[in-house]
Amino acid sequence: MKVTFLGHAAFLLEGEATVLIDPFITGNPVTTVRAEDLHPDLILVSHGHSDHLGDAIEIAKRSGATVVSVFELASYCSRQGAQAHGMHIGGSHQFGPVKVKLTPAWHGSGLITNGPAEYLGTPCGFVLTLDGNTIYHAGDTGLFGDMAMVGRLHPIDLALLPIGDNFTMGPEDALEAVHLIKPNLVIPMHYNTWPLIKQDPQEFKRVVEAQTPARVIILAPGESYEV
Repeated sequence: MKVTFLGHAAFLLEGEATVLIDPFITGNPVTTVRAEDLHPDLILVSHGHSDHLGDAIEIAKRSGATVVSVFELASYCSRQGAQAHGMHIGGSHQFGPVKVKLTPAWHGSGLITNGPAEYLGTPCGFVLTLDGNTIYHAGDTGLFGDMAMVGRLHPIDLALLPIGDNFTMGPEDALEAVHLIKPNLVIPMHYNTWPLIKQDPQEFKRVVEAQTPARVIILAPGESYEV
């Protein structure tokens, strides 16, 4: 399975199926790809903020991919003409070779356009299995104790964890998340997109690898790693 970091919290997972997560491409100051070059089978969206919903609807309508998210956000995508599958926290579903389960995430999820924010359900994270690997994309979240249960119920091969602080966990809380989840590999995300969430991923790697058995893989936008 190939994991490509697209910048911010966006990832492309390629194996028996192609899974795109939080595809904030248009307007993303650090991404190296174009939305029109992405052809996923599934698009997982953790919440309704524009830097995560991003280009999901346009990519889904063009490629025929299914958007997977909480029911309210999936319904919104469906109303915009995309194929969508609604779920909720704790639920799982098999999409061909990919099994997806929704996990809690502590954050917001309103979509702000020209007027008041539109409620798009609770934010979430994802545990998914692809090519025999179990991946946890935590979404935008603060630290919470039930991350330990996520790791206990689903031994995690790869955890994609935010470290940017201000809007999500910072590096110190992300370190504690690694202690709770006990993944084999960690890729940090949601940092250095803008100055407000600037962090040093090398320092995060140093501390995590000194204090836990996990290995940290740092990817620049556009770089890939084979799991």
